[in-house]
Amino acid sequence: MNIELFIQQAEALHKQLADLYQTASVLPWIPPDLLPQAFKELYSNSKMVQLAAEELYQQNEELLQTRNKLEAERLYYYNLFEFAPDAYFVTNSEGIIQEVNLAAAKLLNIPKQTLYSQSMISFIRIEERESFRSELNQLFQSDRDKELVLRLQPDDGEPFDGAFTVAVVRNHHGKPTSLRWLLRQINQHQQQGVGLINREKFISEDRPVYTYTKGEDIPLNPLVLFYICQGLVKLNTFCETGGEILVGLATPQMVFSSSMTSLPIYQATALSDVELVSIHVTEVALNPVLSHILSPKINQRLKQTESLLVIFGKRRVEDRLHHLLQFLKQEIGEPVAEGTRLNVRFTHEEIASACGTTRVTITRLIGKLQQQGLISFDAKKHMILRECC
Repeated sequence: MNIELFIQQAEALHKQLADLYQTASVLPWIPPDLLPQAFKELYSNSKMVQLAAEELYQQNEELLQTRNKLEAERLYYYNLFEFAPDAYFVTNSEGIIQEVNLAAAKLLNIPKQTLYSQSMISFIRIEERESFRSELNQLFQSDRDKELVLRLQPDDGEPFDGAFTVAVVRNHHGKPTSLRWLLRQINQHQQQGVGLINREKFISEDRPVYTYTKGEDIPLNPLVLFYICQGLVKLNTFCETGGEILVGLATPQMVFSSSMTSLPIYQATALSDVELVSIHVTEVALNPVLSHILSPKINQRLKQTESLLVIFGKRRVEDRLHHLLQFLKQEIGEPVAEGTRLNVRFTHEEIASACGTTRVTITRLIGKLQQQGLISFDAKKHMILRECC
C-alpha cells in the first residue's frame, strides 16, 4: 500500500464530508434533528481514519529506518565474515556448506560459489573421515566447542594439516540446526618447530596486526592474546574508591590478555605508540609450537604482577617507591652515562597509584631523592636512576 496516497485520500474524504455537511444543513427537506447526528458520526469516523492513517505513516517511517539500520548492520557483519583473515564456514547439521568466506575458498583452492552445497567431509583425508564423523557425533552431545586437527586435501593442491574449531548452533528446542567452523592451516614449519632466531617472526607472520597511539585504550577480548611487537602497554585496574592500580607493564615480546586475570575491571593503555599481534587462544591450545613459545612470556607477565603486589604490600611508602623504581629500572630501563634512564615518562599521579599513596607524597619523596642525587631528569623529562638508587 502507498501510505502517502492513503493519507491524501483520507484527508480528501474528511474535507468532502465537511463540505457535504455545510451543504446539507441548508436543505429544507432534511429533518434538522437527523442531520447533525448523522454527519457527526461520519465526521468522527472520518477523523479516526485520518488519525489512523497518520499513525500508520509514522510507523511505516520507523519500519523503514529500522530496516535500513538492520541492512547496514547485516552488511557490516557480512564484510567481517567475508574478509576475515581466517577461513570460516557455516554448514547445516550434516556438514553441508551453506556459507563460506573468501579465505576459506583460497585455502581450499576452490572458487567460492563451487563450495556451496558441498560436504565438509569431502575435503578430509579418507583415512580420517570415520573418526571425523565420530567427533561430530560427540559434538552434538555437548554445548562446548570442539577443537580438531585433521589432514585436509584442497582441490588440485598439496594436503595440509588444519586446526578446526567447531561450534553447534541450536534452536530454542535445543535441536542442532547448523555448525560454525573456523579453520587455520598448520604449516609444516609449525609442526617441526622453529629456531630461536625465527621465533618472533613466527609469532607475527600471517596474523592480524593492530596499532595504537600513545594514550589510547586498547580493547580487550578474553578470546585473544596480544603480543607486543613494539611499544609499551600499561595494565591497570581500579579500586573501590575509583583510584587506579597498576598491575603490569607489557613490554616488547610480552603478551597480555583479559583472559589472564580474574579482575572484573582490567584496562590496557598504550604508554607509547604500540604495535600488537592478535592471537586467538584456541590457536595457542592447538599449536604446540606456539604454546611452547608463548608459555614463558605468559609466565613473565604473571611474575611481573606478583612483583607489583609485593611492592604494593610494603608498609612504608619510601620502600614502595624504592622498589617500584627498581622494578621500572629492570623492565624499561636503558643504560646511559649518568645511570639508567626510564624510556617512558610517568606522572607523579601514576607513580602514586602504583605505590598506593597520594601524588603530594610522591612529589615530596621524588624531590628528596633529587636532592640526594639519587635520581635526575634529562631534557625530555625522563627519569634517570643512579647506580646506587
